[in-house]
Amino acid sequence: MTNESKIIDGKAIAAELRAELAKKVEARVAAGKSVPGLATVLVGDNAASQSYVGMKQKACAKAGIKSFGIKMEADATQEEVEKVVSDLNANPEVHGILVQLPLPSHLDEEKVLNAISIEKDVDGFHPINIGRLAQKGREPLFVPCTPDGCIYLLDKIGAQIEGAEAVVLGRSNIVGMPLALLLVGRNATVTVCHSRTKDLPAVCRKADILLAAVGRPEMVKKDWVKPGAVVIDVGSNRIEDPSLEKGYKWVGDVDYDDVIDVVGRITPSPGGVGPMTIAKLLDNTVRAAEIADGK
Repeated sequence: MTNESKIIDGKAIAAELRAELAKKVEARVAAGKSVPGLATVLVGDNAASQSYVGMKQKACAKAGIKSFGIKMEADATQEEVEKVVSDLNANPEVHGILVQLPLPSHLDEEKVLNAISIEKDVDGFHPINIGRLAQKGREPLFVPCTPDGCIYLLDKIGAQIEGAEAVVLGRSNIVGMPLALLLVGRNATVTVCHSRTKDLPAVCRKADILLAAVGRPEMVKKDWVKPGAVVIDVGSNRIEDPSLEKGYKWVGDVDYDDVIDVVGRITPSPGGVGPMTIAKLLDNTVRAAEIADGK
């Protein structure tokens, strides 16, 4: 297998899913049903968050999904933010609500997420959705978009999840923990690693499927990877690079150039998991509109 053929092209796979969703939206509208609507709530001036919200709104427009952008000042109170969420819960044109994280430190993130109606929780972070994900035989209404996108990529390339040794590097609420739960639900044997894990490279080397979501640039090296393993790199880290005109570049948690000769398949970063996150958000929004139809 050539190194080029090892690449899991997240951009292309996400584009296919988005095209399918655009057709689904078109069919809904033609049948006289509502246009799916996604509301994004942005509190403060975090540049990365503004960029993410902008990308989500553009993606909505391309798929025929209505987007509602709510921008709040950085000093907005807990009551003000929860009131905005409450108003969106009551708005029938809004099927999905996304509160862009992280929120300013004076706000109680959990309370804000709790305020989102479970039927509109397209980010999948409502405690009830996460609780259902953690319980055998229970299905959440929505799964967090990045972990769901990782599983979608594994399915698309025909990776054998059932019975596989899967290692998740990172235990965040947004990616690592829900990803581990999804893999357990698919009958993988799962190890979750973190900063206190003893002999991290040796643990990672056991993985048939290695998923890196730790937020440390190019941490995973060749000797961490079992030959032929599937590597999903969730990381997106900005590092300085004076040789480039802009002075920086984006890299993953995996040292791509170092591991490429060893892996069976790998997602690049950028261009791997990132595009899937937005595609899965659109997918959840369309599903939310379908759930609203069933009421």
